[in-house]
Amino acid sequence: MVALDLRRLRFLREFEERGTLAAVAAALGYSPSTVSQQLALLEKDVGTPLLEKAGRGVRLNDAGRLLAGHARVLLSAAEAAEADLAALGGDIRGTVRAGGLQSAARRLLVPAVARMRAERPGVRVEIFELELEQALPGLRLGTVDLVIGDEYDGHPRPRPAGMRFAVLLEEPLRVVLPAAHPLAGGGGPVAIAELRDDVWTASAEGTGHHAMVQGTCRALGGYEPDVRHRSNDADVQLELVRVGAAVALMPPLALPPGDPALAVRDLAESTLRRRLVTVTRDTPPAPALTAFHAAVQDLAARVTAAALPDR
Repeated sequence: MVALDLRRLRFLREFEERGTLAAVAAALGYSPSTVSQQLALLEKDVGTPLLEKAGRGVRLNDAGRLLAGHARVLLSAAEAAEADLAALGGDIRGTVRAGGLQSAARRLLVPAVARMRAERPGVRVEIFELELEQALPGLRLGTVDLVIGDEYDGHPRPRPAGMRFAVLLEEPLRVVLPAAHPLAGGGGPVAIAELRDDVWTASAEGTGHHAMVQGTCRALGGYEPDVRHRSNDADVQLELVRVGAAVALMPPLALPPGDPALAVRDLAESTLRRRLVTVTRDTPPAPALTAFHAAVQDLAARVTAAALPDR
């Protein structure tokens, strides 16, 4: 009978997901040699090679791919068992690792951490700023428990198998201009078509926000925007607008209240909306994750109920 070590199976799943020993080492905080040793010990456990040479590196062979498939099932079952045992105990304890884009981290994750500290001191919460695209491998592997991502009208995110998506809130996008911009006066809606000659700022290429800015300018304005500045930090984007170096499309959750250097206007052509979504694994959640997720959902409902004022 083969005795399988769940810890070593985790290394195998990480390798299947990430593709190189260096990437697994970086993700788990080990050296590449340690990762290689753990996989070698797993090969010894099962009595057959799991890796084969591929250029200067290695890849899974047929046996490795077969065992990695079983590892997904076994690790999920172990996670479900831990959740059931924790629920049986009644005392909610454990660690929750949660990430999200900047505005969600600031307005939802940080307040949720404060609530858990007050109401569930046995729950340890670790938060980090991360785009959903970067977080998906960790979600699949169980090194991340919850991520808040965003999606925009006309740019829905794919729904990968094994993931559970839940909408937290919706909010309309706003045109953000420097206060001295020729279109800033009057307070009325601004047409995307009128911003053809402006420089734009957006999040990094490959993100939903960047794709939304490009798609909106193409669809509503009929032009390719000059997205000259790219940052996932909303404050950096806003500072570029303040100094007159760019215009932007941003949701209210990312905007400061009453900034005299900014002119925030509705879109003239259409109402575009952003949705914030939580993404978790489609497996039975541990009680600590259930409690934290509930706190995030309650905070999002409060934001929605407050109906963030138009600026």
